[in-house]
Parts: sequence; structure tokens; C-alpha cells
Amino acid sequence: MEAPGQPIADKPPRVETHDQSRLLTLMRDEGPMSRVELGERLGLPRARLAAEVNRLVELGLVESGGPAASRGGRRSTLVGLSSSLRLLAVDIGATSVGVAVTDPYCEVLEHLVEECEVRSGPVAVLDRAVALSTLALAKVPGRLLAAGIGLPGPVSFREGMPVAPPIMPGWDRFPVRDRLASQWGCPVTVDNDVNAMALGERHAGVARSLDDLIFVKVGTGIGCGILLGGRVYRGVAGTAGDIGHIRLDDFGPACACGESGCLEAYFGGAALARDALTLARSGRSEFLAESLARQGELSARDVALAAGAGDFAAVNLVREGGRRLGQVVASLVSFINPGMVVIGGGVARLGHQLLAEVRSSVYRRSMPLATGNLPIVLSELGDLAGVIGAAWTASERAFAVTT
Repeated sequence: MEAPGQPIADKPPRVETHDQSRLLTLMRDEGPMSRVELGERLGLPRARLAAEVNRLVELGLVESGGPAASRGGRRSTLVGLSSSLRLLAVDIGATSVGVAVTDPYCEVLEHLVEECEVRSGPVAVLDRAVALSTLALAKVPGRLLAAGIGLPGPVSFREGMPVAPPIMPGWDRFPVRDRLASQWGCPVTVDNDVNAMALGERHAGVARSLDDLIFVKVGTGIGCGILLGGRVYRGVAGTAGDIGHIRLDDFGPACACGESGCLEAYFGGAALARDALTLARSGRSEFLAESLARQGELSARDVALAAGAGDFAAVNLVREGGRRLGQVVASLVSFINPGMVVIGGGVARLGHQLLAEVRSSVYRRSMPLATGNLPIVLSELGDLAGVIGAAWTASERAFAVTT
């Protein structure tokens, strides 16, 4: 096993033509296919297809599999992505780092998570991510093709770095992509963690195959990933979906961004912990008071447990937060008209009490035409959403033609 900070794979092959890129993307999306099917789906002449597939085999990107389904006459063999290829995905949150190794179809083979404070700074956090990645790759070795990183703040996708992230001191314009690409020896993509989660849900979760959707992450912070036409909408500077800092009240509680009255200041993980402490100390929540006495501190998880146990004050806290969240989501629904709204993140573990309040607010505030067939659901992927989406973005980079 190589030491952290050193390349952990040979330099990956470069895709040479647009037809090769189309072939790789189709196989990733649809799985192994016969050469006849590949040619028909992409409209490639037989000779051209054979030349491109043979070249991909030479590059180690494609391999032959078992026999394809008979279509009359001689049976052809399936062609699929090489089983030795690996994608690396890193999901950096406010209080944790998750690392996954996937196959080229973005199926998770190994997943490791540990606590890590993003406030520790980029050097410490990225060194920890590299070390975890080395451990994960050692368990499922293969040829590292590309890596994707999700960060809990605004990201310049083009430059591969965070820009003025509110909860990430020391990270502003740190060259995350370039640092990790030099260590891993492969292409690296860097995106906002909520965008990655939205992609994960679209390709492997409850929103599978939907082209237009909104993913709302409610964790330490609150953010929104927007998919339009099957692609992430990032905006001009990469800050699209930063709904946590939409101001609801000019005279509301202070927010980590330096303003006051933001949605995140009312219903992010830190806000829930703050309000839970108030309920416990005032005696309005016996459940939370007992939890505080036993643990010495409270978190959003304690609010979820209290609400699940029927604690009146905690239930009201969830309802009020869900109402405020629903108010913002309703505006998004009216503006974007998505096919689904998915809610995830740590605070989403508040579950169906939160979901019911968000649904009620959205259905009440948005036009009936926009909400008549609009599912608003909880994420089914949980912690895997971010790493699957990051792996998918990495595969897009790996399968693109490079100049």
C-alpha cells in the first residue's frame, strides 16, 4: 500500500474520440451491451464501432463479457466497462468525512466514514481523506480512473476550489482539485456536496431517471441541489441552490454567514441544538432535560428522538422548522416546477413529522398545477447519496475527451 500523498494508481488512460466517450457513457448508464446494440443505439457503422471498441479494449477501459441474448443467427458477446476500473468518491461534511470506492458503474464497493471537523482546515481534512481513501482502495484494489469530491460550501466547479465558504474557515480558494490530483495521479472533480447528493439520488435513489428535481439537504447547514434536464444547475458562479442563507426575518437569530434571520439560523443542525438546549434548561421539555443531564450536550439527533417519543416541545420545534423550510421549498417549486423534491441530510432523520410539515407548506403555498403530481419524499440513500453522486461526476470527467 502506498503512503498517503503519493499516487495510488498508474496514470489513467485518456479518452481519444467523442465516439469513445459516447460508448463509455452508454455502457455506464445501461450496463454491458452487445456490439450490435451499441451500434444501433449510437448510430455507428459496424467498422467504426469495431475500431472504437477495440481501441477501448487496448486502453483497458472495456472488456468482453458473457454471451448476449440471441437475436437470431450467431450470438454475440457482451461488451462492458472493465471490472478492474475504480472510481473514488469523497464526501466532506461539516463534522465527518466519507470515502467510497466504486466500480465504473458507480456501484459502491467499499465505504468508510469517520468524524472530522471541517473547521480543522483544508490540509488536515484532506490528509485524512487521502488516508481513508488509501485504506478503502486497499480493500478493493484496481485501476483508479478518477475521483470526485463534495464540499459543504460554495464551490467554483471550473477551478476546483471552494470560494468564501461560511462554515469552512481557511478553505477559501484552497486548490483542492489540484492538490488531490497530484497526490492521486488521476483527474479530480470538486463540487458542492448537495449537488453531488442530488446526482446520487437521480442515478441510484428514489429519483432515479428523473431529469428535473430538487434535492434539499438539511444538516449542519441547509443547501439545495437543482437538476434540470438531468444536469446540475450551478449558476454563473456556482452558488445556485444556497437556500440556507435566504433571509426569512431581518431580526432573526445570527447566522454563521454573518447575517441574521437566515433559514439555516432557524433550522440547521446547530440551530436545532441551540433551541433544544433552551427547551431543556427552561424545563419545557422533560425528555431533552434528561438527555442534557445524561450527555452534557444536545444535538439535532436528540430533537429527533424527543419528537419520536412524543415530546410536545420537540414536536413543535420540528413543526416550526418544517414550516419555515417548506416556505422556501414552495418558492423553489413555483419557480422551477420540478418533477420531485427529495429531502436528505442528517436533520432529515426527523423523518415523517418533518416531511408532513414541508408537504403541507408546499402544497398550500404553491400553485396546484405545480404540485398536483409532485412527490415530496425522504432520501433513500442516506450517507451514500453524496459519494455516489461524486463518483458519477468523476466518471463524467474520466469519460470525456481531453485535449
